[in-house]
Amino acid sequence: MRILYFGDVVGRSGREPVIARLAELRKTLKLDFVLACGENAAGGFGITAKICRQFYEAGVDCITLGNHAWDQREIIGHIDGDPRLIRPLNYPKGTPGRGAKVYETAGGRKVLVVQVMTRLFMDPLDDPFPALDRVLGQHRLGAAVDAVIVDMHGEASSEKMALGHFCDGRASMAVGTHTHVPTADAQILPGGTAYQTDIGMCGDYDSVIGMKKEIALPRFIRKMPGERLAPADGEGTLCAIFVETDDATGLARRIAPVRLGGRLEEAMPTL
Repeated sequence: MRILYFGDVVGRSGREPVIARLAELRKTLKLDFVLACGENAAGGFGITAKICRQFYEAGVDCITLGNHAWDQREIIGHIDGDPRLIRPLNYPKGTPGRGAKVYETAGGRKVLVVQVMTRLFMDPLDDPFPALDRVLGQHRLGAAVDAVIVDMHGEASSEKMALGHFCDGRASMAVGTHTHVPTADAQILPGGTAYQTDIGMCGDYDSVIGMKKEIALPRFIRKMPGERLAPADGEGTLCAIFVETDDATGLARRIAPVRLGGRLEEAMPTL
């Protein structure tokens, strides 16, 4: 199975290239399943139902969220009725939406998507480790499902690395989102799980993690609140991760970064 996961989509500069280029990428990489982290898609803060529809129409199969899940208040009433929208699993009981779901591809294969949010330097949610352990125990890779995708949404690289090793052998891939900077550690762990600490963002890299630098810089220099942060609006770079799994086991055979357009050096796997 071939899977593509777009990192945090930040504002219009991130949305437009994802929507414009996904059909081409689906064909070139012969993709079976596509995800995007959409929690910054609406002006850098949250996502709307309209943007969800635009992603689905473009060919995205599942959208993940994160710590900005509820920034656009309309999504609170929308998420229960949108089975393709995933928020962190370890929100407290009673939170709207779902943190894990099994999807079926056009070819009939079953894919479990799980998102957890880490706790170091983040909101103190429930412990992600036992929450993840329960779901992985209920959906055995290579038996109940053909692929398992784990999104680790968090700030600390150490915590995401720990979660990656915790998933090793039980997930097809465990990849990080949230920090908006692509890490250079794409690898297959000893147990067969594809891992990268952070996919990076889809957005304008002439910025401060996707936000206009002329607004973000004074906050660091003066240590005072100022103008509301807004997404940079230059040409966006697509940052994604491509994973190919073994059809028999569901474990990873290959992991490779995808970077297209904008300021970063391009990278594209060949089949």
